[in-house]
Amino acid sequence: MQHIMSGYRGMTLLVNLNWDRILYLATIAVALLAGAFVGSL
Repeated sequence: MQHIMSGYRGMTLLVNLNWDRILYLATIAVALLAGAFVGSL
């Protein structure tokens, strides 16, 4: 259990340090999906 909690803390640290990059990638993915949807109409 302690190993799982330390891994969770490490993942939380990575997300806290890189949340802007995650948001940037999510925005690009949504834009690509929206473009594909509009292109298929």
